[in-house]
Amino acid sequence: MDPERAGSPVSGVLSGLRLQELLDEVQDRLGQIAAGRDRMQSLLDAVLAVAAGLELETTLRRIVQSAVDLVDARYGALGVLAADGSIARFIEVGLHPGQRETMGRPPTGKGLLGQLIVEPEPLRLADLTAHPASVGFPPNHPPMHSFVGVPVRVREAVYGNLYLTEKLGGGEFTADDEVVLQALAAAAGIAVQNADLFEQSRQRQQWLEAQAEVRTDVLAGAAEEEVLELVAVRTRELTRSAAAVVLLGPDEEGRYRLGAAEGAVPELSPDGIEPGEALLELADSRGPVLADAPGTLVSGTWDGDGLGPTAAVPMRSAERIIGVLIAVRGVGADLFQPAEVPLVLSFAQQAALALELAEKSRAQRQLDVLADRDRIARDLHDVVIQRLFATGLQLQSTMRRSTQPDVQDRIAHAVEELDETVREIRTSIFDLHTAEQGEQGLRRALLDTVTELAADSGLTASLRTSGAVDTLVPAELVPHVVAATREAVSNAVRHSGGRSVTVTVEVGADLMLQVVDDGTGIPDDVARSGLRNLADRAEELEGQLDVRRRPAGGTRLTWRIPLPEAA
Repeated sequence: MDPERAGSPVSGVLSGLRLQELLDEVQDRLGQIAAGRDRMQSLLDAVLAVAAGLELETTLRRIVQSAVDLVDARYGALGVLAADGSIARFIEVGLHPGQRETMGRPPTGKGLLGQLIVEPEPLRLADLTAHPASVGFPPNHPPMHSFVGVPVRVREAVYGNLYLTEKLGGGEFTADDEVVLQALAAAAGIAVQNADLFEQSRQRQQWLEAQAEVRTDVLAGAAEEEVLELVAVRTRELTRSAAAVVLLGPDEEGRYRLGAAEGAVPELSPDGIEPGEALLELADSRGPVLADAPGTLVSGTWDGDGLGPTAAVPMRSAERIIGVLIAVRGVGADLFQPAEVPLVLSFAQQAALALELAEKSRAQRQLDVLADRDRIARDLHDVVIQRLFATGLQLQSTMRRSTQPDVQDRIAHAVEELDETVREIRTSIFDLHTAEQGEQGLRRALLDTVTELAADSGLTASLRTSGAVDTLVPAELVPHVVAATREAVSNAVRHSGGRSVTVTVEVGADLMLQVVDDGTGIPDDVARSGLRNLADRAEELEGQLDVRRRPAGGTRLTWRIPLPEAA
């Protein structure tokens, strides 16, 4: 038999098999090309998605989500690094709602996550728990095995790291997954840089607007309390904090007082706040201080529930510190970044400058008011009083020439009225020269006391003062004078039965309090305990009390005490 004829069918079969293998190989290659094209398209889509916006927080979350979708991972995270190399911000994808809160604080860069921080190179593991750097999981953490991580660089510096775990469908992450993630990380670095620049620009704009708002309030004449409250509100908003506090000081004893507070602030003493270690450091360095919690700022306990990362900056004006601005975030919130602190510091300094300018403006206005008062007082003394005095002398001269009694009486009455007017003008002159005492002055206290006691009594009450009552009466005597006035007027209201009561306070070498009513006088059978109290108080102050019936009806009570020579 011809071997060539016999071998022909076998050769055909072999050729067919070879052709099928070639076709299968071509099909596989076409499938790989298609898969590669699909994956390349997915990578391009991910790059476009990452670069789709300029919001930093949104951009970071899109990066993690794109990485998860790109390599078919169940969980993904991006750890943003702080200046000290720890993880300052941790963005996660894949956890169930509320699961993060049950796992405690976010990672800070220890264990396996810290491996990429120490050695910023791609890392791929079949089982992350078998790595020497692995330190286990916190409570309630989902199980994880397969792992791949790559660094994200911004301007040649490592901005953070991408972490992907748990390949869907089981198995390990491949070398292709690692390459794709590196490509995504490169594109992510550019997107993060753009978003970061945009975020910084927007933050500066917001801080500038807040500074302008503070200056506007100051120029509009807002009170210091209102300005400080605005500073606290804007600080809390712009730093995304749970609370903001303004402490004023330190005083000569190194203590602070509460200027304003906004948000979830534990109760602080309105004055006399003892500084903690961090505040002492701030006062010495005149620079910002960062802390994990606010408890190190104030001596004692000021941690509070839910308070965490804290930034404190001095409110400096020239070379003087007038206070401290404190921002406190919640537990588990992001740490304050180095780029944020200069903005807060600049805002605090601008606020301090605005407050100092406002204080100088108020002082200048006060000087203008005092100068105007001096001019008015000088005109009253040099012109008005002299004319009234001259008119009184002329009337007295005319009275001596008149022989008609009724004319003399009328002229004498006019002279008395002129004398009373001169005394009132002199009292006004003293008032103009007296520093503003507000509601703490003796004159105001006496007026309030007389008005209160005469209210609903049916009596018409009036108060007259002569001399610099608010200036010449020492502070330690003010309670005695007010108490004596209250007792004397109270007696007149209860027992006089009159229609009016006049209280006169004259200040010179002595203080003389006189209470006159037009009633029936104090009955003989009334208890004299109130008058004994007045007499005892006068004797205690080396003074005296005199109570007499008036010939025309009523009672005249005179309570007199000496004033210290130093006054």
